[in-house]
Amino acid sequence: MLSAFATHAGVGLSLEAHGDGMDHHHLVEDVGIALGRAIDEALGDKRGIARFGSIAVPLDDALVLAAVDLSGRPFLNYDVPLALDRLGALETELVPHFFRSVVDHGKFNLHLLRWAGTNNHHLCEAAFKAFARAFRQAKAVDGDVIPSTKGSL
Repeated sequence: MLSAFATHAGVGLSLEAHGDGMDHHHLVEDVGIALGRAIDEALGDKRGIARFGSIAVPLDDALVLAAVDLSGRPFLNYDVPLALDRLGALETELVPHFFRSVVDHGKFNLHLLRWAGTNNHHLCEAAFKAFARAFRQAKAVDGDVIPSTKGSL
């Protein structure tokens, strides 16, 4: 899913991580924190970015909407229910936890909403790809000003 994010967001990503051996909770959380911090650092004062991005990504039966506001204020609205406990080795309860860690440390708004679909793999993959594509739009260079009426984000 991280490779899909990097590809569709148009970002480079290299990662080596090891868990604590108990479960994947801290590993997933720490990867989300690291990605969020990298996003926050890379965006700097956000001068010239579009700031907003949104897209609906279809993937077979799944349709997931993502909307991003690189506002400097963390908020997650995650509504992509997964009916299985696991997708391979990944506990599905960790998917929203990952996104929470990314937005909290990346300091941006993310809405992920399931519009259609029941296949858990397709829903999860569509969520990551939708986030990536919306983020790609939001980080795109769109001028040379900070995109806020307040003058800062």
